Amino acid sequence: MGLTIDLAGRTALVTGVTSGIGLGVATMLAQAGCNIAGCGKQEMDSEDALIFKEKVEAQGKKAFYQRTDVTEAEQLEVFVRSTVAVFGRIDIVVSNAGENIFEGISACTEESWKKNFDLNLAAHWRISKYAQPFLEKSKHGVIIIMTSNHAYSTIPGCFPYNMAKTALTGLVKSIAIEWGPAIRAVGLAPGFIHTPGNDTWFSAFPDPEAERKKTIDLHPVKRIGTVEEVGAFCAFLSSEYAAFISGATFLMDGGRAALMQDN
Repeated sequence: MGLTIDLAGRTALVTGVTSGIGLGVATMLAQAGCNIAGCGKQEMDSEDALIFKEKVEAQGKKAFYQRTDVTEAEQLEVFVRSTVAVFGRIDIVVSNAGENIFEGISACTEESWKKNFDLNLAAHWRISKYAQPFLEKSKHGVIIIMTSNHAYSTIPGCFPYNMAKTALTGLVKSIAIEWGPAIRAVGLAPGFIHTPGNDTWFSAFPDPEAERKKTIDLHPVKRIGTVEEVGAFCAFLSSEYAAFISGATFLMDGGRAALMQDN
């Protein structure tokens, strides 16, 4: 008999579901059996929000979407409480919403610094805090925080994003030791994943396809990852098979960090 990840009856709250990794995570968690509450900056009747609902409902699960600016604490709290009002419970939180904010140390403005830490650090802490009471009531409470390979190594000009992503590994540890055993906390640090955001990154170069090939060649697996792979890993981390995993952050970068880049 094959190994099956069965999350039937559970509710997963996922931030940033209207594209990229968040949409992939929502889809794969629904495939594993979860009802999904998702948020994004788009309006409820936007094309991206409707695509999210369609992908979840195609798996035979219920989808709830609410427009939410995750940098606004009150909106995050309302989203959490709305999720409970709709589904009656929260079992899994995947705090995914974020944005690349890349500037050099000297060039970084006070505005960019504040925006970065509100979005890429504080928002993860806040949604975890608001969801805590409901996760404690679940016998399967888990928080998955999406950090980045920039938490482990970075390149010039990616400040202050890399600082926030590094700090998230500390948040994962603190949640694990302060809220366990009722709640597990796990970090996930993807590298290059095929998303609209990465397409924008490649498009900024004079020859996007040449830059894409150069990047692919830096990975021992000779490709970049998919949102479905990130989502499937989230499903595993939410399951009973990962019940002994807490306080750790997993690097998911196709082996790029293992290869000395001057080779």
